[in-house]
Amino acid sequence: MQAVIENILDVTILEPRQKHPTIFARFDELTEGESLVIHNDHDPKPLYYQLLGERGNIFTWEYLEEGPALWKVKISKRITGENDETLGQIVAKDLHKAQVFKKYGLDFCCGGKKTVKEACAEKGLDVTKVEQELQQADKLPSSRPLPYGDWSLGFLADYIVNTHHTYVKKTLPDIRAYADKVMKVHGNHHPELLRIHQLVEDVNTELMAHMVKEERVLFPYIKELEAAKNNAQPLHVTHFRTVQNPISMMEMEHEMVGKNLEEIRKLSDNYLLPEDACASYSLLYHMLDEFEEDLHLHIHLENNILFPKALEIEQQLNL
Repeated sequence: MQAVIENILDVTILEPRQKHPTIFARFDELTEGESLVIHNDHDPKPLYYQLLGERGNIFTWEYLEEGPALWKVKISKRITGENDETLGQIVAKDLHKAQVFKKYGLDFCCGGKKTVKEACAEKGLDVTKVEQELQQADKLPSSRPLPYGDWSLGFLADYIVNTHHTYVKKTLPDIRAYADKVMKVHGNHHPELLRIHQLVEDVNTELMAHMVKEERVLFPYIKELEAAKNNAQPLHVTHFRTVQNPISMMEMEHEMVGKNLEEIRKLSDNYLLPEDACASYSLLYHMLDEFEEDLHLHIHLENNILFPKALEIEQQLNL
């Protein structure tokens, strides 16, 4: 006999062979937006994957209590048309959650158009654990991040240039110099430094040209779009017809730079210094680590906030 009180299902009193069929039957009875809380005497994680495999991505999963004697999980049936948010959309709403993605090596900027489930599947990660930490991030007290999503597009574009573009222009020459120096001194014993040096040069070449295109072409046009919406000002004729075209190019270039930095991180074993590392070696890895973190936020502001809002304005103007 199953114990069902309101919308709670206690499966601890069921025979093992009855547990999953009973839960599936109860889940199928739910209407969209309704929830079922199951009580179990162990972590029901296998149920998550079975439910996902047999019913698809039509539910959310939230741990309410985690042992050691009792596990409580709230399973809610999604409303039709309510899709999983992408990594980029999640971070755009709450920048604090970027720390969870960084912890698991999930790319929320260059590869931010994947859902949590998709990104975890690609890396072989336990999606229930990642989603649980994202839920816990909501409950933790933290400092309030800058309200990027509330800013005008012109202000956000200027912020990106003044903060992130300036940082790149100031920092990359030093990184290049140290990458070259460390390669020449330690390259014989650490051949990965040759490839790291080349990747740093590639990042420099790509970003310097990239930022010029943003500062001279794309960002001024985004400001024009915003002015056209707010003040009914006319737009200049452009060669790219729709802002989607330069945005697509910028996103592709973001992905290329992101992959280069990801390869540097892998080659350096997450910037783990060898025993014979000198001060320059240590400084290079520290600067690369810091540079990558800044670039993640830099690209996030463009890919997940500035560009989608520019596209939305263009659609509103029926261009």
